[in-house]
Amino acid sequence: MNSPEEALWTTRADGRVHLRIDPSCPQTPYTVHRMFCEALDKYGDLSALGFKRQGMWEHISYNQYYLLARKAAKGFLKLGLERAHSVAILGFNSPEWFFSAVGTVFAGGIVTGIYTTSSPEACRYIAHDCRANIIVVDTQKQLEKILKIWKNLPHLKAVVIFQEPPPTKMANVYTMEEFMDLGNEVTEEALDTIINAQQPNQCCVLVYTSGTTGNPKGVMLSQDNITWTAHYGSQAGDIQPAEVQQEVVVSYLPLSHIAAQIYDLWTGIQWGAQVCFAETDALKGSLVNTLREVEPTSHMGVPRVWEKIMERIQEVAAQSGFIRRKMLLWAMSVTLEQNLTCPSSDLKPFTTRLADYLVLAKVRQALGFAKCQKNFYGGAPMTAETQHFFLGLNIRLYAGYGLSETSGPHFMSSPYNYRLYSSGKVVPGCRVKLVNEDAEGIGEICLWGRTIFMGYLNMEDKTCEAIDADGWLHTGDSGHLDADGFLYITGRLKELIITAGGENVPPVPIEEAVKTELPIISNAVLIGDQRKFLSMLLTLKCTLDPDTSDPTDNLTEQAVEFCQRVGSKAATVSEVVGKKDEAVYQAIEEGIQRVNMNAAARPYHIQKWAVLERDFSISGGELGPTMKLKRLTVLEKYKDIIDSFYQEQKK
Repeated sequence: MNSPEEALWTTRADGRVHLRIDPSCPQTPYTVHRMFCEALDKYGDLSALGFKRQGMWEHISYNQYYLLARKAAKGFLKLGLERAHSVAILGFNSPEWFFSAVGTVFAGGIVTGIYTTSSPEACRYIAHDCRANIIVVDTQKQLEKILKIWKNLPHLKAVVIFQEPPPTKMANVYTMEEFMDLGNEVTEEALDTIINAQQPNQCCVLVYTSGTTGNPKGVMLSQDNITWTAHYGSQAGDIQPAEVQQEVVVSYLPLSHIAAQIYDLWTGIQWGAQVCFAETDALKGSLVNTLREVEPTSHMGVPRVWEKIMERIQEVAAQSGFIRRKMLLWAMSVTLEQNLTCPSSDLKPFTTRLADYLVLAKVRQALGFAKCQKNFYGGAPMTAETQHFFLGLNIRLYAGYGLSETSGPHFMSSPYNYRLYSSGKVVPGCRVKLVNEDAEGIGEICLWGRTIFMGYLNMEDKTCEAIDADGWLHTGDSGHLDADGFLYITGRLKELIITAGGENVPPVPIEEAVKTELPIISNAVLIGDQRKFLSMLLTLKCTLDPDTSDPTDNLTEQAVEFCQRVGSKAATVSEVVGKKDEAVYQAIEEGIQRVNMNAAARPYHIQKWAVLERDFSISGGELGPTMKLKRLTVLEKYKDIIDSFYQEQKK
């Protein structure tokens, strides 16, 4: 280590790192500003951002976008943004989010997204940790959170609000218009001096991992992390440059999460995509309307989003006439069979083509997917049921795998690299190795390449745990690679259940098997760490409240169908759970016995189970902001039920 700059990691916001350039990824590093300038040369007049105002779609070109970002950069400098300090953004996806983020980087600051669902205390922790000089918010509701905590934020100088005006005139709170005008007092030369001094190995983005334990960690990403991944990570997913075909994307997933930020914001600039913003209530049901109006060419969703679309189609199908329903089932079954038996064949049999023409093309059009060639998912495992459902509609779901700590995608699937249930192949230029492999070839996934983050802000011990001496990132995920290099994730090392008898049990495959066997089940959580046997908590599939997205008491169409099939008249969760509905409980017990029969050995059998009175939700605390299961919260929240499974043993 001849100079501090040569270390592979840092925990300082103003630190620099040694970039992992080698023959497998020799590309010259460049800054975000250079990436934008190259896009301007090629795509300046193309539409960059689409948004709805008073019911009409409006567009901002790449030339306008660049000028807005520069204006924002000058505004931030005028408000006192210091180098290596942050601008935190707390708001739903919008053009303002994008040009504030790009403007922050141009001004030499660090973009830090905060989930809109965060409590004032969570906002305080992040804003304090990242030394936010300015916070950009969209609504009065978000402004109120900041006003409550401002006195505990010594670095905070100003707040900018863009969707609504502040309730009253307040010191150091600016509307977006006032803020953009402030920038006129800073010269273009002053901004250019700051831009030209930037290096690709400096931090420009902070992504806070929604830590399932302890405080969230600030993942520091360099300009090279962003520009390299936006170029090569998306190329591995077959994203097209606008000179070949302008990609159209709908932005709706939280930009404080790495997946949406790298895909919508940074990749968009790299290839000249047109990004259209969904309404704020997208995940409560309006997303399909936006998809229909925009007709994206590629779309990304976390598994829960795809499940919601599936449940919506199932409900519409259940309510349609006998013949239409039969037609859909016929079309989906012949298509699924074709896609499972000959996944790569372009020569489709006549019946499959007919099914697509008569039925499936219309369903895809109704969903807004008529022009969509690539559908991606990531962030959590997806059930076989959901993948099969979409294969039946002739929609292949391409998986990616990565973490905030790998700037998003380190593995990608695409039309050329696809294998069902796999997370794709390593992005060219990146590396993978499995450590501590077992007899089945399953080991901890370790990653190396230009995607690997700089370090956790202000957390040296955590950084050293994650990055070893040779610069490999230890993910804490376990998986195996097949002969062709496709990755299959088996779960998290920390989630591995080690029973009192010393058996190692990965929970995810058993949970998946239960959900596949019992289509009434929404969530299944396997319990058994340091216990004598395995048990399981179950929740039932129910509809969501359209306003709050919270689970209601009403069972979904699919769940009601299941009840009818087994001889129950129940239509609500409380009817099943409150009365311990005999027919349903018997069917669940039989389903679990079938899963047990397929288990590798006796210690893998589920011996006790309980159905909870309410499905998991973000507001209930069992799911994180991207719908990921928070196992520790579940164990804590339902401790009494879990303890009751094991009580009788002690007598």
